[in-house]
Amino acid sequence: MRIGIVGGTGKQGSGLAVRWARAGHTVVLGSRDAAKAKARAAELAASGLAIEGTDNVSAAREGEVVVLTVPYESHAETVHGVAEASAGKVFVDVTVPLKPPKVSRVQLPAGQAAALEAQAILGASGKVVATLHHVSSTHLADPLHVIECDVLVAADDPGAKATAIALVRDLGLRALDAGPLVNAIALESLTPVLIHLNRVYKSQGAGIVFTDLPGADQR
Repeated sequence: MRIGIVGGTGKQGSGLAVRWARAGHTVVLGSRDAAKAKARAAELAASGLAIEGTDNVSAAREGEVVVLTVPYESHAETVHGVAEASAGKVFVDVTVPLKPPKVSRVQLPAGQAAALEAQAILGASGKVVATLHHVSSTHLADPLHVIECDVLVAADDPGAKATAIALVRDLGLRALDAGPLVNAIALESLTPVLIHLNRVYKSQGAGIVFTDLPGADQR
């Protein structure tokens, strides 16, 4: 599959790119600065991985699936910018509405969740999936690191949810169906709690693991 990562030059986007490329996907990194994306893609692809770089709109246009990994302050502007190129595609929103410096406190945005705001911007053609909020970028950066973390996946479109679940599994993680997109409110709100745990317990990336789910697929 060809995956376009909008805002993909940061730690989270780059980590996802390498792991998906290692799983056999082709990844197109996007950035507001195409030259920056091309340079970052060249670094990540040095070991023979299928990773390319371009601007955000082109990454969204070229991807069969669009993944958004941008800070919340640029979320709305970025979604508006790639809306036309993302029409009809699965749109995975990883954004958490954090407000520095108080990143360990829950901050509900005007639209209740970043993913819900993305859905409102994209409209009926948008197939937004909220997921990957609880996976540490530090752990993602090491493609050989086994990440002990479950991943919750929330979406209204069943096909989009199934696609996202498959992509999460390709990262080497267990994906769990977390219900409709409105549940993104809970998913996004848990990230500040994990940040707090990291600080208190000096962790490199606290995660979540759910128990007593015999019907869930294992990693």
